[in-house]
Amino acid sequence: MKENLLEQLRFCTNLPSLPSIVLKIIDLAGNADTSLTQINHYISLDPALAAKIIKTANSPLYKSRYPVSNISQATGILGTYGVTTIALSFSLADSLVKQSGKKLGMAGSNIFWRRSITSALASRALGERLGMSRMLDDLFLAGLLQDIGILAFHALLPEDYPSVFSLADNHNALLAAERETFGVGHDELGAALLEYWKFPGYVPAACRYSHTAPGKPNAGINECVATSGYVTDYFLSQDRKEKIGEVTRIAEAYLGLDEHALIEVLEAMQNELQHVEDLFEITILNPAHLSSIVTEARELLIVHATIKVRELGDKIRHDGLTGAHNRAFFDETFQNEFQLSIQQGSPLSLAMIDIDNYKTFNDTYGHVAGDGVLVTIARAITEQIRQTDILCRYGGDEFALILPGTTLSAARHTLTRIMESIAAIAYKPNEVSTIRITTSIGLAVNMDKEKSFSTHREMLEAADRALYAAKHAGRNRIAEWNPSLTSLLKS
Repeated sequence: MKENLLEQLRFCTNLPSLPSIVLKIIDLAGNADTSLTQINHYISLDPALAAKIIKTANSPLYKSRYPVSNISQATGILGTYGVTTIALSFSLADSLVKQSGKKLGMAGSNIFWRRSITSALASRALGERLGMSRMLDDLFLAGLLQDIGILAFHALLPEDYPSVFSLADNHNALLAAERETFGVGHDELGAALLEYWKFPGYVPAACRYSHTAPGKPNAGINECVATSGYVTDYFLSQDRKEKIGEVTRIAEAYLGLDEHALIEVLEAMQNELQHVEDLFEITILNPAHLSSIVTEARELLIVHATIKVRELGDKIRHDGLTGAHNRAFFDETFQNEFQLSIQQGSPLSLAMIDIDNYKTFNDTYGHVAGDGVLVTIARAITEQIRQTDILCRYGGDEFALILPGTTLSAARHTLTRIMESIAAIAYKPNEVSTIRITTSIGLAVNMDKEKSFSTHREMLEAADRALYAAKHAGRNRIAEWNPSLTSLLKS
């Protein structure tokens, strides 16, 4: 069906027709030798179009320093190519708005053009934020026409398409339904129509790729147009809280824009929307509603950025394999907890936990199975400790467990539970083998009745010596630090 539809574009009499002024402007846009005199002449033949272009040149969109009163002055402000592109946008929109009203009904036509014009503005605002100052009019035109394929569908399939169009919950769902039902989406059909109308190549290309994710962020016309659709869906949606995360993800993935840059884009749209509404003689949003949308977006994006920073901080502080805190986090946190223990006179326990015979297991069953053991051990320990306790992967197969406010007696109880929980694990490194895992634990306690250590390094060394003692005594046990261990380990 896809090939049939694309072929019908050449012969369908029901397609929107282009007025002669549009055809001539398209011809001028595609001709590198187009002169200023030619442009002014053809635009002057359409007084309404000429008036809109003069009004555009005077609008805040182009920040003209001097008032513009005729087409020649407007061309001087907007540039030869800019006037051509803007004239094309106005002429085409004016013609298609009237024709689409007959095919979509006035309500449907209004929804379609509200989205199209908002997308055009969003595309332009994104380009401006990215420093694409020479392409702003191109971006506006491409954004305006990215969904022209929907009008083509209504013209080619007046009986079959309306039901598909009306049942789609959102814009992406519509595209998926089109492809499933007709074998082609409005992106590809619209691009074919624009090529048939002989538009400059960047316009059908932007239409064709308006729903295609780039391989990497890139500040180009296609990426701005594709992103503009998501920005528009946010603006016009009734459920914006659900949309803000998607807009943020797309802006970053397609264009490399963060939350702060996206806020600037939305604020630019807020400032420029009324001017665009005036130029196209259409109401998209009332000013109060528009202001609330941008305010809400700013608040949501700030929250989103805060969550993102926290998640990034969590990744930096956690071991990627086991989910336990990493060594750098341990070094900082243990020092702080030790200082609090000294200042407040509160007990602090530190346990160093080592997996028995881990190297032999790793050599026998491989690193994948070895990683599985580490994850299993970390999970077993986490299930036996409080939220205030801090589990860290100290290095290799060794974990450090910080137990704030925990006496020797309470630490013994907790560590015994941990050892029993680990010993109960029947770990299967492959389909035929089952092994039992044991651990050796060294424990050191500070400020349990009296001060035990002068520095946090002394306490860490004590726990490490106790761990060595547990291994030396046969493994699978808890050893508590005491001064006699120093002479034992030196012997």
